[in-house]
Amino acid sequence: RNRDLWEATQRTLLIAISSSAVSMVLGTLSACALHWYRTKLQRLNYGMIYLPIIIPDLLMGISLLLFFVALGVTLGTMTILIAHITFCASFVTVVVLGRLQGFDESVIAAARDLGATRWVAIRRVILPLLAPGIVAGGLLSFTLSVDDYVITFFVTGPGSTTLPLKIYSMVKHSTELPLINAISTIFLVVTFLIVWWSQKLTRDQTAKSH
Repeated sequence: RNRDLWEATQRTLLIAISSSAVSMVLGTLSACALHWYRTKLQRLNYGMIYLPIIIPDLLMGISLLLFFVALGVTLGTMTILIAHITFCASFVTVVVLGRLQGFDESVIAAARDLGATRWVAIRRVILPLLAPGIVAGGLLSFTLSVDDYVITFFVTGPGSTTLPLKIYSMVKHSTELPLINAISTIFLVVTFLIVWWSQKLTRDQTAKSH
């Protein structure tokens, strides 16, 4: 019955799904570039990937706020989405890089020897083998996006309140604890379902690859 709460939940899920999808694409491309292309700037590239992970959320939020203000961008849902993609893509990259460490390069060579084009090798060989890491990175991004409070606090604007901000406001300024408990229970169940689905998808992909 709380319309503001439902709007905050829908906005949070929309941002989490969108940021996870974009981060999965950017993170996978970044991981493949770091793994297969060796340049003199490789150390700098690694530093840029790990920087959003190691710096405190407070500094990350302030930096993004100053960046958006300098560009004259109006704070709102779009700035939250960009901010979440900024740090979620790094986590996906790290997860996919871990998957690439045990990647069998001979499989790609075998596919090319059998007549597969570069695009067919990517679609039929590389992506299925990397799928568990991509899914795991996407799930981690979704969780981080839904849970984020500090960075979102700095880059949010009027009418773009997310669920963590709404819950914090409810805890600080009201006594609607039963409602907060209900929300927490629902999200806990949803999280378990997402983890179960991710594990099932990973097992299916592993079975198909064998």
